[in-house]
Parts: sequence; structure tokens; C-alpha cells
Amino acid sequence: MDTDAIAFGTDGWRARLEAFTDDRLRVVGRAVAAHLVAAGDGERGEVVVGYDARETSEGFAESLADELTAAGFDAVLPERDRPTPVTAWSVVDRGARGALMLTASHNPPEYNGVKFIPDDGAPALPAVTDDVEARLGESPPAPDAPGTAVRADLFSPYAAHARDVVDADLSGLTVAYDAIHGSGRGATDALLASLGADVRRIRCVTDPTFGGTHPEPSADNVAELVDLVRNGDADLGVANDGDADRVALVTPEHGHLGGNRVLAVLYDHLLEDRDESGPVVRSVSTTFLLDRIAAAHGERAVETPVGFKWVADAMADNDALAGGEESGGHTLRGHIREKDGVLLAAVLAAAATTEPVDDRLDRIAAEHGTIAADRVSVDCPDDAKPAVIDALGDAIPETVAGRAVADVVTLDGFKLLLEDGAWLLVRPSGTEPKMRVYAEGTDDEAVAAVVAAGRALVERFTP
Repeated sequence: MDTDAIAFGTDGWRARLEAFTDDRLRVVGRAVAAHLVAAGDGERGEVVVGYDARETSEGFAESLADELTAAGFDAVLPERDRPTPVTAWSVVDRGARGALMLTASHNPPEYNGVKFIPDDGAPALPAVTDDVEARLGESPPAPDAPGTAVRADLFSPYAAHARDVVDADLSGLTVAYDAIHGSGRGATDALLASLGADVRRIRCVTDPTFGGTHPEPSADNVAELVDLVRNGDADLGVANDGDADRVALVTPEHGHLGGNRVLAVLYDHLLEDRDESGPVVRSVSTTFLLDRIAAAHGERAVETPVGFKWVADAMADNDALAGGEESGGHTLRGHIREKDGVLLAAVLAAAATTEPVDDRLDRIAAEHGTIAADRVSVDCPDDAKPAVIDALGDAIPETVAGRAVADVVTLDGFKLLLEDGAWLLVRPSGTEPKMRVYAEGTDDEAVAAVVAAGRALVERFTP
């Protein structure tokens, strides 16, 4: 078996279905079983096996359950496809040894993926995934007896916990929800309705092709949701990606909100409305607006490399109130340290009952300044990425789009801090054969110029 095709990137192993085969997946299952046996000094226990709405995911999950039970573990599968955060929370709730989740998140339907979730429900750090990778091709020691596989309702206990965390009455709030045919259907909308919201559902039926698109809640991919909210048919719009670990908002005035502004709304809500305290953790690609909100409350922002595993790790180290990334994955204290688009949809809806999101954003801008941000990708083969980064390190410009470079941060790729407060970030994608170019500034025109300069810089060195 060729195990070279299996590699754990930013968030597990993802690949097109021609490479993501049942045989290779079973190799991953045996490697995870071997890792758990070694980490538990021979003890077995329970492993949750979740899966998303892709056509192949349930069958792949059953194959993993076969490998786990053969290794002596008990496998618990949900009764249907469920969001990644439900799987992650169930690990902690059930005291399981960990979980395997079949999902390619926001990738198109021709992809699938698998991620290992340790017993704390947070993303696996490299020490864990490196050990799993090192065991590819290894079989776990034979057990005294095989385990069993069962189906269980994982969502009901999760929803009860989520309602406790949100602790709000959403009666009188109309929320339009777009599942993009993903695993958030029957989860995010059900949670919102159970809290009293009037929910208008879009694309909440099963379709493993995601309606012929990729299940990412970007502005151009949720046009129907934007129109519904802008036309006054809902107070707030919510969308999830394919496995519902990410969330986007839509408001009547500001329209589609990406991860930067959603995280700002979340942090402001926790500080102002819930009167909580604590730092915020953000990735290097996420807005400095959070730093300004934190400073105004005597708090601080902690910067991490891109990848929610680093956000989660820093949240534990700093007892952070909230953490997230510009890509739309966020969580908060009192919940698992894993991005959760289901729970966060309800928390953000609760924020809207206290102060309309448009009004909150206007107040934040008045108090802390405006932001604009953008991100583009440049095609780059995975094996060429190290050379591109090395070349960029020797070619840091003195100016970007006419703005002097004041400092360079090398936490993840190269982040050029510009004299006027804008910044440019260039880093390799951990999930796709691309280089990412990010920029932030005070207005769209400034950001467009910085992004264009960043793209041109990267294209100089990409094959």
C-alpha cells in the first residue's frame, strides 16, 4: 500500500476521491488505533466516528469502524451525517479516547477527508498527527476481543449543552439559515428554533453534490440568503460550510460578513453584553480590529499561526474568552476548543437580540476604526512551496503599494506590517496546492492595491 499519498495538513488528510480510497483510509484507521493503544498503554475504549453529508462519507465511516472494532475499540457512529463540532463535543461528553471525522469541510464534492480528534475535543497538534503518520502501515496489537459498533443520537445531548451556553431567548428574531446542503441542516436550524427563533430554511435538504457547488459560505455562494435578508424577510442570515464548523453572517445593511467581522461581533458581545473578560486569540491572517477591541477593555489579543489547532492551543494557555480565524471558524470559553459553526450561530443570534448586528458593527467602527480585508490564492504545487517561501525571504520589499514596510512577522509565512497600519501576509496553504495572499487596510481601495502587490510578488517565484 502506497502511504506516501496520505499526509496530515492543517486539518487532517484531504484529497480527491481518486486518491482518497477505502484501502488508504483503512490504513489511517489502523494507524490511529495503533497510536491510541500506545498512548493508552494498551488500553482500548470508545472512539466516535462521525461523517459529513458527502456521498462517500458514511461508507468510509463504516470502514473506519470496522478497523477500530477489529483493534478492540468500541466505535460509536451518529444516526446520520452530523457536523464536525458535534463529533468533537461528543468525545468529551462521552469520555471517549478520541474521534475520527470523515469530512472535506468546504472542499468540492469530489474531495473527502479524515481528521483525528483527541480526547479533549480540540484539534490534534503535530505531536499527535506526526505519531499517527509515523504509524501508517502499522497494525495495532491484537486485542483480547473485538469491540462493537453502535449508532447513537449525538446531537440531542450536544444541543442541550449548546442551549446552556447560549442562555438566551430568541423569540421575536427571524433568522434565515442556509446549510448549503451540508451537515448543518437539522442541526443549526434546529438549535435556533429550539431557542425560540423563527427560522427560514434555505438548502436544508440532502444533496451530496451541494447543489453543484462547493459548500463554502462565501458571499458569492450564499446570494439567495443575502437577497432574503436584504429584502427584509429576516433579521439575520446564517450560513455554514459543509461540515458546519464555520459560520458566516448576513445583515440587512452590511450584507455578507466574513470571519473577521463575525469574530469582532462575537468578542464585543461577550465583553459588552455578557460582561465577561479575557483575551482573544486570532490567527496571523485575522484582523487587527480585535486587538483594538481588546485594548479598549484592558485585554489583549494573542496571535498564532494559521490553523485552528494553534488557536485552540493558545486559548488553553491564555484562558482566552474567544478565539477564531478570518476563514470563519470560532469558539468561546465554556465550550470545546474547536471551531463550531452550530453553537456560534446561536450565540451570534443572541447578540442580535441585544443589539442589531448592523448597529453593533457601526458602533465598533466608530469606537475602534474601520477595516477592509481580502484574500486571493496563487496556484503553487505543494513541493514548490518551501522554495517559494525561501525566495520570498530574500526578496522582502521596502514598500508595498507605495507604503513603507515597518516590520516583518515570520510566525507563519511573511507578514509585512505597513506604516499606515495596513498589512500583507503571504503563506502556503495547508490544504490546497496554493499560496495565500492576505491583506488588511482601512478601505477597499487600499486593500486592493496591497493584494495586487502581494500577488505580483508571489507570482515572481511560483512555477
